[in-house]
Amino acid sequence: MLSSFKIGVYSTLALLGLASYSVYQGTPPRDQVVLGTMLQGLSLAHYQPEKIDDQFSQRVFDLYLKRVDVNKQLLLAPEVAQLRQFQTKIDDELRVGTHEFLDVTSQLLSKRTVELQALYRQLLAKPFDFTVQESWETDPAKATFAANPAAQREQWRKLLKYQTLAQLSELMDEEARKKDKPLAATSASATPITITERPRTPTELEAEARKRVLKYYDDSFADALQTDANDRLAEFANAIANAYDPHTDYLAPIARDNFDISISGRLEGTGAQLQQDEGQLKVADIVAGSASFRQGELKVGDVILRVAQGAAEPVSVEGMRFEKAVKLIRGPKGTEVRLTVRKPDGAVVVIPIIRDVVVIEETYAQSAIIKRDGRNYGYIHLPGFYADFGGKGGRSSADDVKTELAKLSKENVAGVVLDLRYNGGGSLQDAVAMGGLFVPGGPMVQVKPGRGRVQALDDKDPQVQYGGPLVVLVNKYSASASEILAAAMQDYHRAVVMGSTTYGKGTVQQVFDLDNAVSPELKALKPLGSLKLTLQKFYRVNGGSTQFKGVVPDITLPDVLASYAKGEKESDYPLQWDEITPATYQPTNTVLAIDKLRAASAARVAASPGFRLITEAAQRATERRKQTNLSLNLAAYRTLQQQARDANKQQTAAQNALPALELAQLSADTRAVGDSTANKRVARFFKPLRRDPALAEAVAVIGDQLK
Repeated sequence: MLSSFKIGVYSTLALLGLASYSVYQGTPPRDQVVLGTMLQGLSLAHYQPEKIDDQFSQRVFDLYLKRVDVNKQLLLAPEVAQLRQFQTKIDDELRVGTHEFLDVTSQLLSKRTVELQALYRQLLAKPFDFTVQESWETDPAKATFAANPAAQREQWRKLLKYQTLAQLSELMDEEARKKDKPLAATSASATPITITERPRTPTELEAEARKRVLKYYDDSFADALQTDANDRLAEFANAIANAYDPHTDYLAPIARDNFDISISGRLEGTGAQLQQDEGQLKVADIVAGSASFRQGELKVGDVILRVAQGAAEPVSVEGMRFEKAVKLIRGPKGTEVRLTVRKPDGAVVVIPIIRDVVVIEETYAQSAIIKRDGRNYGYIHLPGFYADFGGKGGRSSADDVKTELAKLSKENVAGVVLDLRYNGGGSLQDAVAMGGLFVPGGPMVQVKPGRGRVQALDDKDPQVQYGGPLVVLVNKYSASASEILAAAMQDYHRAVVMGSTTYGKGTVQQVFDLDNAVSPELKALKPLGSLKLTLQKFYRVNGGSTQFKGVVPDITLPDVLASYAKGEKESDYPLQWDEITPATYQPTNTVLAIDKLRAASAARVAASPGFRLITEAAQRATERRKQTNLSLNLAAYRTLQQQARDANKQQTAAQNALPALELAQLSADTRAVGDSTANKRVARFFKPLRRDPALAEAVAVIGDQLK
């Protein structure tokens, strides 16, 4: 059904595209072809097509302006006022095939980039006084566009002073660590001589800090000055696509390549999946089994500030184009990259990672036995709903979970914990089939296209693979197919869903290559890029959507993510929650007395040292994020940094002191002695689980059901 729909989309796009370009004699401009074909696709096939009017124009204007000047540091207020004349005209320009707004914005940004390059170099040529009591506002929402060049100069002075302050503090820490450190020695045959480097003076350290900031900005502005018409077009086209919903995107050819890499699961690099969030390069996910996963220090929510190739000078990625920043982080297997990151609580740390190929085995479902109070409990970690999309003999997540459940049944487990935390989704069919492993039959999800009837997707297999006590763990980064499965288990009263409210992505997308939508006469303009298009919306069997609101767990657990992670409802222009007629289904009522389970869990959580640590970390992170007006005084800054480091050390020590869960391999997974690769893989799998308070509480909730 979907493939025939895809052919229909391409055919209609081609016809509409040719009609749009018939006014041209010869080959039309590439930007006109890209925008025209993309808009036709959006109007034809998007789940909820937007009317191209003044309101839509305002959306595009606001998105594009926010993205090209996220911190309100490039454009002056009069220039923004000049651009506002276009805020209700973009729809008219798109309709007739012009883009004066894009052209004027590009000209202004190019001009301001050159002028600001001269400004930051001038400001960084003189020392800063860090004894003065002044502050700098870091929240773009609270910032305003400078009224004139003098106000902008002051704005940039404070920005550069803060960044120099951060560098100076790091240099002071380096200096303290180098004290009395041996730097050289005589030959091996002679008596070793320790040489102590002369400590650098405060003046020298401040000069070095400014030098580093200067290099960062020189690199960043050099990249910005390389922005060409195609880059601007891609940014503008993506703002248009995102005005429909957050998951509809224009993918320029290079972005499509990156997208293909991200879904293929194989590349050489760190294994950190990144996203741009309000001008920051943020870790969105860590691929299981990757170099970052094994190293263990890089976490979801970390903001990458600088990137160094081994011991080389780090390069700032703040404000850098996403593609270039990602390229710096990727690299050949066996090479080292050092990432300077800012943690959610404000602490700045350097994380060294040896690049590698993602270990595919660790992206598949894995199981373990948890031993407690004389019972065995089963644990299944599912990092994604993978499937053989290309028909090349790949694995199915539903089949793998079925296999794991069969192995766990042979271990006589008293219950099973299915861990969907950080699971961003994947195959819809596998989510449906997986739900059927736990219930006799019936619909698992309802799917509604933009035009057409609602379709319930049923589990066709009447066999129940596992019928015992079940807990499903979720968090803010459980999305899409994860939400479908968790919601189905909740609606069927088949499992206790535990954790925090999920992401709230209840839509499905498909990628269309725009090259296939234009006539052969336009081949000289290719590649045109691709359109990732929202086509359908998911609904629970009870009729409610998983979109926007996510899945609310039966038992909520403290989670640091909840204090800072953004979900669908925090994104720009998300599709809203609604509901349809419930499907016909029969709850299993396997889970009884949920109120009693919730009360018993709440009592344990309140007394748990592990959850107390999580709550304290969440509170610290929340408080630090409220502190957007930062001091430019060196002593005050270093006091805050020391407090953050002390808190991190205390939490790490307390975490290590927690009682550990007793884990064991399944008998069917026991490897031959001497298989070091398998042993290391198991050790990596077990390590984060041993002191996981949420997992321990999930086991305890299963124990409550057995009483």
